[in-house]
Amino acid sequence: MRDLKVLAVVVFFTLVTYWGVEPYAHSVMHKHVEFEGFKYKDLKTPPKGDPAKGKALIATCTSCHGIKSQGMKAPMDPVSASAAYGVNPPDLSNAGAVLDEKFLANFIVSPTHAGLVKKSGMPGGMADAQGAADIAAYLKSIAPKEVKPQEAFEFACGRCHAMRYAKWTQIGFVPKTKADIKTGVDLAKLDFEKKVGQYQLNLAKYLGKLPPDLSIIVRARGEHYLKTFVENPQNLLHGTAMPRVGVNNEGYEKVYKYLEEVGDPSKPKREKVGPWVLGYFVLFAFLAYLWYKSQWKDLH
Repeated sequence: MRDLKVLAVVVFFTLVTYWGVEPYAHSVMHKHVEFEGFKYKDLKTPPKGDPAKGKALIATCTSCHGIKSQGMKAPMDPVSASAAYGVNPPDLSNAGAVLDEKFLANFIVSPTHAGLVKKSGMPGGMADAQGAADIAAYLKSIAPKEVKPQEAFEFACGRCHAMRYAKWTQIGFVPKTKADIKTGVDLAKLDFEKKVGQYQLNLAKYLGKLPPDLSIIVRARGEHYLKTFVENPQNLLHGTAMPRVGVNNEGYEKVYKYLEEVGDPSKPKREKVGPWVLGYFVLFAFLAYLWYKSQWKDLH
């Protein structure tokens, strides 16, 4: 009985530390930010957009952006675009599915205001409020009904962040190449690495430093931190050059799913085997207790 009391005391203080002291210490050291559901309450509600009028105005965007789903190629390759703008402008095929429509309309009018940054590779004033709403409505009308997690990540994050576990670079996936049989030199690989290096150099000059690789970000940061950071980077990292991306809730869920697939691929198996492991410990503890009672019954 005495041993059970000791165990109860140990369990009690362990739980107090885990659920009381540790969360309190974390709240003191780290600012708590409430999640707002990607509503972007600080932005003005745009007027109702007309997709037909937006289609007529989309040339305003295609001087820098491609729209592959509509047969419009990007005017420049990623490296050349990064040299001109600091970062490669995204293809807009999935913009209407991944981005919040209100954010998108406000971003077209003023990228720095909507993105909460001091500078942007995209100039402001590309359209007035009504024109921006029309363009946003058009992009929403051509967006696919279903966007894959990988596609959402590439659009929202992939132009600035690499994912080496997924073999993703800021200019695309690492291609499968072969070295020349005679020389042993893989010229295609060297050429790709050169392009990645130049893009990263342009990106680092634009943002002040190279954005981090996101391969294990889901393990390094909790889900609450990630969604509040994506929602508004300035709340958790004041002065950061990372703009507010403007994703909607569905877009964020797709991005997070991909980050989880790459950074924590064993999670489904771990969750499946977890209850069996806990059950084993409970059974082992019960058998150990019975053994203990049988061994010490004559000494108590």
